Amino acid sequence: MSLRRHKSWIGLAFSGLWILGGLYFAFLWFFCRVYVPEGHSLQLRYKGPLVLTAPEAEPNRLAGDGEVGVRAKMMGPGRHFYNPIYWQRNVVPDTVILPGEIGVVTCKVGESLPKGEFLVDGDLDGDNQATQRGILRKVFGPGRYRANPYAYEFKIVKREVKRYGNQEKNSGWVEIPTGYVGVVTLQTNNEQAGLQKGVQSKVLQPGLYPVNPNEQQIDIINVGYNESSIEVQKQVDAQGNPMHDEHGEPLATQDTGINFPSNDGFDIQLDFSAIWGVMPENAAQIVRVFGNLDAVEQKVIEPQSESICRNNGSKMGAIELLIGETREQFQTDVSEDFQSVLSEKEISMLYGLVRHIYIPKNVREPIQKGYVSDELKLTRDEETKTARIEADLREAERKVDLEAERVQVDTERLRAGVLAEGEKKAKEIAAETGRLIAQIDRETAELDAQRSVLLGRASAEAKQMAAEATADKFRLAVQAFGSPSAFNKWEFAEQLPTSLDLKMFYAGEGTLWTDLESVQPTLPLKSAPK
Repeated sequence: MSLRRHKSWIGLAFSGLWILGGLYFAFLWFFCRVYVPEGHSLQLRYKGPLVLTAPEAEPNRLAGDGEVGVRAKMMGPGRHFYNPIYWQRNVVPDTVILPGEIGVVTCKVGESLPKGEFLVDGDLDGDNQATQRGILRKVFGPGRYRANPYAYEFKIVKREVKRYGNQEKNSGWVEIPTGYVGVVTLQTNNEQAGLQKGVQSKVLQPGLYPVNPNEQQIDIINVGYNESSIEVQKQVDAQGNPMHDEHGEPLATQDTGINFPSNDGFDIQLDFSAIWGVMPENAAQIVRVFGNLDAVEQKVIEPQSESICRNNGSKMGAIELLIGETREQFQTDVSEDFQSVLSEKEISMLYGLVRHIYIPKNVREPIQKGYVSDELKLTRDEETKTARIEADLREAERKVDLEAERVQVDTERLRAGVLAEGEKKAKEIAAETGRLIAQIDRETAELDAQRSVLLGRASAEAKQMAAEATADKFRLAVQAFGSPSAFNKWEFAEQLPTSLDLKMFYAGEGTLWTDLESVQPTLPLKSAPK
């Protein structure tokens, strides 16, 4: 009974554990579970224990471990399990910054900034996390950011343009196009970068820049050369066409363009064009002194163009402004003075051109008539020079023809001389060749004669030597056989045919020749050797 009772208690204990486990799981799943969707984060605030008390975080600060308040860490998308009794759970959307926008962040927790400062160095998290309340100096470009809304407040900024008089200050998402630079104006000191408040000398090159509106403002300045002109208004007819006098000069409207009295009291008007510009290294000084290029044109280019032209033109008479050399000197003086003034203000000048000078008709006509008569005289002189030169040319052409004929005759003479000399040389060479051939033929005949003599002598000597050798051979043979008769017998035997068949017949006493008639039938008949 005791064993059975013991087993039943164990079964009840296991059943109770299973029930408690199931209840705890149901509590977690249905009561503590929080689902954070994509693009959102979970902000947690610790409420503290139910019975005991816990210290609260200091005002304007995030709560640490064991402190009541909002925690710094944000949980990402997914399932999370936090007891709602102890935790306040808030699902907040992430901050999304689109292309062409920037995020300006205000830190709402941390220590207070010193008086007069409003920018904070630091980041949203990590080792460089901001520790003071204020606007972060750093701006955030396009992207998705998981930032605690209790600690950080995002302000989405596109391009901001603020006008101060005739100046445009850009911030936010700033685009500097090609051919322009950005002049930076700091609104507060940046001790970390070692920069002081005000217009900065270093400019921004063309590109895209995220600019904190609370820290910087950008002036976009066109670099390169511009053209500014002051022109005289021309009189027009009813149809709007420019009017001209009988000499083709345009009629000018009074008190337009640059006008001044000459030193002889005539009213002069002129057109002036300045090709000027700002280089990148001088853009900051232009903004610092003038504000923008429009102010440069209004305050420097136009006033100085008029002032310099008037000052130099009033020193000269009307005739001097019309005549070429003195007019060119006037242009040179104006250009040099204009260059000097603009250089002092760090403005580059390419050209300062006096384009047209309008001189009164009563001054212009006598001068023009005088110039016309001078030009006619010069024309006549030139025509006379031309006729003289043409006559010289004709004479030169005749000399050329004569010289050509003389050269041709000389050429024929030289050619005939060369041909005669060549024929003479050819005949001399032919005669010399004949003589050499005859000499060679004579030497050849002499050699043939010597050859015949030598060959005859050699033939005779050869026959003599052959005869002497034959005689010597017979002498030696006779000596070898002992007597001439023995040699003759040997010689006779040598001459006999090899097929001779000898037979011995005894005929008794007497001679062979007497008994040949009886022997002759037995001897074979052979032809005599040839």
